[in-house]
Amino acid sequence: MRFELSDRQRIAWLRLWRTDNVGPATFRDLINHCGSAENALSMLPTLATRGGRQRHPHIPSEDEAEAELAAIARHGARLIGIGEPDYPPLLRLSDQAPPLVTVKGDAAVLGQPCVAIVGSRNASMAGLTMARRLAAGLGEAGYAVASGLARGIDAAAHEAALETGTIAVLAGGPDRPYPPENVPLLERIETGGPSCSITEKPFGWQPRSKDFPRRNRIIAGLSIALVVVEAAARSGSLTSARLAGELGRLVLAVPGSPLDPRAHGTNTLIRDGATLVRSVDDIVEAIAPLDPEAGLYQPPPPPIDMPSPGEPPPGDDARERVIALLGPAPVPVDDLIAEAGVGPAQMALIIIELDLAGRIERHSGNRVSLLLGDP
Repeated sequence: MRFELSDRQRIAWLRLWRTDNVGPATFRDLINHCGSAENALSMLPTLATRGGRQRHPHIPSEDEAEAELAAIARHGARLIGIGEPDYPPLLRLSDQAPPLVTVKGDAAVLGQPCVAIVGSRNASMAGLTMARRLAAGLGEAGYAVASGLARGIDAAAHEAALETGTIAVLAGGPDRPYPPENVPLLERIETGGPSCSITEKPFGWQPRSKDFPRRNRIIAGLSIALVVVEAAARSGSLTSARLAGELGRLVLAVPGSPLDPRAHGTNTLIRDGATLVRSVDDIVEAIAPLDPEAGLYQPPPPPIDMPSPGEPPPGDDARERVIALLGPAPVPVDDLIAEAGVGPAQMALIIIELDLAGRIERHSGNRVSLLLGDP
């Protein structure tokens, strides 16, 4: 369903999205349960308290939300909500799609079929050359190229796709790009052609190490396929490949010498089933049968009919049974429902309450895990 947020809705959505412990899935479930972002904001403290939170979560004020919108506008960017026409269509189908993204540049590129290219920051000359050839070839074939603006492979892919369309996914706010040496490249992406930057983070947000996996999920979510050019045994690019696989995207990798540690990750991906890439023709051939508008990608699960706000909430005994079953390893919510003897609607509300209290973590595939420590 496509729609345009009103000014009032955009402010309410932004306040809810910037509230403590409100991630993509909980945002969606709160809207489903409460009927609107404004209703969710009013109910949120009660829900968090029922989940065990000792202090009310910080909810940004309307003035704070308006200040962020003004800063975004001064920066020459736009805040786009999920379901609005310029929101990336494939990202919208991801179960962890951010409800709001900030975009600077030509948003039309977000509607093109897209392939992600990622790889080592400490890239070899051969790796950089390969990344440039693949990005340029994909552009000629009509595909946009997404990457994370990092040093090495990412930067090479962006450079080669500037004239045909590239998407830089930022880990920080739209005014806090990382690394600093790629700021000139980002300026070219945002002002020089059919390209743009995109981020889910607020204006002024300095990226932290834990923000990069979220960025990598967006890179994977934007794309039909993800290509890893170089990656060491422990690499963020391998995280991107795993996330792409979880989202049902095609994972491809460029092989390298067994003697080069930068090829260890890519060679392992190929051994484990990733498609081997020798040239751009291999990528185009692999993705040609895929129709991003039909059948390949599974949309988020349909909303559960949760208890209405006026109905009694789940009892403490139900919450305690759920908490007792949880641990640090992610488990499917459907398994929790069967084991805890709680109905789907009641479980959905318990998950909202525990998430708002900071007691659980959500994972792809409708899985949850317990966070240790005090809420």
